[in-house]
Amino acid sequence: MKIEQLYTDCLAHGAYYIESNGVAAIIDPLRDVTAYVNRALQDNATIKYVLETHFHADFVSGHLDLAAATGATIVYGPGAQPAFPAYIAADGELLTLGDIQIKVLHTPGHTMESCCYLLLDEAGKAIALFSGDTLFIGDVGRPDLAQEASGKTKEELAGILFDSLRSKIMPLPLDIAIYPAHGAGSACGKMISHQRTDTLEGQLQTNYALRPDMTRQAFIKAVTAGLTPPPAYFPLNVRMNKQGYENVEDVISRGMRPLSPAAFEDLAAKTGAVILDTRGPEVFIQAFVPGAINIGLDGNFAPWAGTLIPGGQQPILFIADEGREKEVVTRLARIGFDHTIGYLKGGVTAWKGSGRSVDDIVSICPDELADRQAWIPVNLLDVRRRSEYASEHVYGAASMPLEYINEHMATLDKKQLYYVHCAGGYRSVIFISIMRTRGYHNLVDVRGGVKGMKDSGRFQLTDHYIPAGKL
Repeated sequence: MKIEQLYTDCLAHGAYYIESNGVAAIIDPLRDVTAYVNRALQDNATIKYVLETHFHADFVSGHLDLAAATGATIVYGPGAQPAFPAYIAADGELLTLGDIQIKVLHTPGHTMESCCYLLLDEAGKAIALFSGDTLFIGDVGRPDLAQEASGKTKEELAGILFDSLRSKIMPLPLDIAIYPAHGAGSACGKMISHQRTDTLEGQLQTNYALRPDMTRQAFIKAVTAGLTPPPAYFPLNVRMNKQGYENVEDVISRGMRPLSPAAFEDLAAKTGAVILDTRGPEVFIQAFVPGAINIGLDGNFAPWAGTLIPGGQQPILFIADEGREKEVVTRLARIGFDHTIGYLKGGVTAWKGSGRSVDDIVSICPDELADRQAWIPVNLLDVRRRSEYASEHVYGAASMPLEYINEHMATLDKKQLYYVHCAGGYRSVIFISIMRTRGYHNLVDVRGGVKGMKDSGRFQLTDHYIPAGKL
C-alpha cells in the first residue's frame, strides 16, 4: 500500500494518491491531471476512483478530466448532486481498493455534502483519514462558504460541523494520520498550520476546534469569528465543480497563442482584455506594457488573480518569462479562468523593439524613504492583510489591504504622493499596478516592505501582539 501527498504550494492544496495491489485512487485532484495519470503509470496501477471530499470553492477539481482519461468512477459523499455521472456513496459505506478499504464518513458543516475518507489497511485497521476541508491541521473548514447552497446560516453550518467532528472524527483511533486538503495560506480556513500532516492525537492536543471541553456555542463563536469575505472567484469554482467544465487541454491550447506586439495591442483593444504581466515584481517595475497589471507567477499567483481579476469570464492577455507561458495558462485554468486568449511573444523586449512605449514604477529603498520622512510628512500605505497589520506595522501607516482594493479608491487623493509597502514587495507592486490603471500615478513602491523597513532600523514599529494569520 502506498500513500502520497501531491502538494501544490500556490493553492496550498494537497491531493492524494493511494495505491494497493495495482489499484489506485486519487483524492481531490487538481484540473491538470497528467501528474496523477503518470503517477499511476509508475506503479503500473489502474485508477479506480476519483474521490471528492466536497464541491471545492478554491480550485476547479480534475475529477471530470481524470475520469475521462482513466475510466475511474467519481465518488461524492451523501447529499451531493453533481450535474454529471458520479457515484454518491452512503455514510459508512466501504469502497474496496486492491487489498484495502476506504470508509466514507459523512461530515457536513463546511458544506453539506462534505465527507472524509477513512483508510483501512489489509487487516481492517484504520490508519489514515483524508479529511478534506472538514479538518485541517490546526483549524477546521470555514462554515460560511456554503450558506447560499445550503440555505443555512454560517452559525447553523458551524453547529453541524461541531456535531460532525465530535461524532465522526474525534472518536477515531488516536494514532491515525490526518491528511487535509489544504495547508497554510488557503482561504478555506483562517489559521491553518504550516504543518501538512499530523496524527489525530496531535490535533486533539493542539487544534482549538477539537478541545474536548468546548461547548457547541463556544465552537460556533470561535469558528465564525474574524472571517473575512471569501475571494471573489469562489462561487465560479463551485459552479464549475458541480456543473462541469471544458477540457483543460482545450483551454491551454487556446491560451497558448503567441502574438506579435501589433497583434497583442490590437486584440487588447478589440476585446477589452485584462493585460496580465506575470513576471517578478522587481523586473516588472523597470518596464512594462502600459495598462498591464502585475501578479507575479512565483508568488500566490492563482489566488491573487482570482481575487483581483473580476468575474472569471474576462478575456486575459498575458506576458510571461520565456518558457513559462503554459504554466500561466494552466494555473489560471485551475481557478476556472478559462478565457486566456494569447501572450506577447518575445515579451517586453519585443514590445520595446517594436518602438512602442513602456511604463515603469518608482521604487525606493527604506533608507531613502527614511531620509525623506525626516524632512517632510509622508503618506504610508500598508497593503498587507488586516491580521498582518494588526500584528505589527510601521507607525503612521494606513491599512489598505490589497484584497479590498476596490474600497480604497474613494479614500485616496490622486494628487497626493503615497509610499506603498507590503511584507516583502510582491503585493505592493500588484496594488500600484492596478491603481495605475485607474488613474492613480503618484504611488511609490517601498522595496523590501515591512521586513526591509524593520531591518533598516530607521522606522518605529508597533509591538508584535497578535500572531499574523489569526484573523
